[in-house]
Amino acid sequence: MKKIGSRWRALPAGKIAGIVLAVLRCDQRPGDLAGGNGVHRTTVTRWVREVVGLLAARVPRLDRALKKIARKGGGVVLLDGSLIRTRRRTGAENRKNYSGKHKCHGLLVIALTDDRGRLIWVSVVRPGRTSEITACRHDELTAKLRAAGLGAIADLGFVGLDDGGPDAEPAAITGYKAARNRPLTSGQKQANRALAAVRAPVEHGFAHLKNWRVLSKVRTDPKWATALVRALLVLTNREVAR
Repeated sequence: MKKIGSRWRALPAGKIAGIVLAVLRCDQRPGDLAGGNGVHRTTVTRWVREVVGLLAARVPRLDRALKKIARKGGGVVLLDGSLIRTRRRTGAENRKNYSGKHKCHGLLVIALTDDRGRLIWVSVVRPGRTSEITACRHDELTAKLRAAGLGAIADLGFVGLDDGGPDAEPAAITGYKAARNRPLTSGQKQANRALAAVRAPVEHGFAHLKNWRVLSKVRTDPKWATALVRALLVLTNREVAR
């Protein structure tokens, strides 16, 4: 409490933890929880932000997460992106959050999982108009994958991400994309099906993360959403590991 400059507690720590979990899991409004517990709405909001900040600090950096997978003998990680929907706000400031791909306002997050679908890292949350490849390049993902000796299996949205030389080992493995005048061959279709089967666990990882209903439509400041998603990653891994 002293380290983070927190104030005195009006309720026991266990009760506060239950209130915070109710906000994160069930998307309960802080005002509704405050009235039943004899505290103010801003107090509940402060508790949520403190717990989220402490949990988010436990998420490892990208390079350390990749090195940990490599030390355990892993050869690949699974890569995917997802849009977290937000409330539609008026004004020019919210236009960057509109995703033309999904036709809604939201925030883009990139995630890596191991081959079993266990989340190991999530990126900084970016505006919804950001492409998945642009987000990965901001994080220097391919360079860090090569440094760890790993490859990433991704869907067709990441075609073109790996810009390594012709002699370099592929850092991002994607399927084949058909063109209007160039249909896929039977071998390419079979390769796409095989990759889809391998990367299926990453969808399960995102599904576990989105079980937290607070992500169903983020109402808070988008700048705080990165800490929220990283805190939920820690809670999700604890829940899956039970």
